[in-house]
Amino acid sequence: MKRIIEAEKAPKPIGPYSQAVEVGNLVYLSGQVAINPETSTFMNDDVATQTEWVMKNIGEVLKCAGLEFSNIIKTTIFLTDMNNFKAVNEVYAKYFETDFPARETVAVLGLPLGALVEISVIASKQ
Repeated sequence: MKRIIEAEKAPKPIGPYSQAVEVGNLVYLSGQVAINPETSTFMNDDVATQTEWVMKNIGEVLKCAGLEFSNIIKTTIFLTDMNNFKAVNEVYAKYFETDFPARETVAVLGLPLGALVEISVIASKQ
């Protein structure tokens, strides 16, 4: 059985998808880009600022699911420019203390709204 997660303090989906879906002990969060959920405005700033918005939005969806960053077991980071890898890592690392999730970082040609970074995660309730 699956449960759809809808966090009011995170950006509404910009397409036909859910913010997150819970199945059993796993919660799959759709990719987040730098959208200010209060204004629904894309925050077209530098990659570090965009990454902060992405991580805040992920945090809101996790919270709605009753989870924290420590529950994340897998992340996928999409970058339009691998030269931004270091800046994204610096922001990303602030959200994890130990037991880092598994991760891959993928270079892509483009992202929604012209974003520089998008991050999706899988979290576990255990």
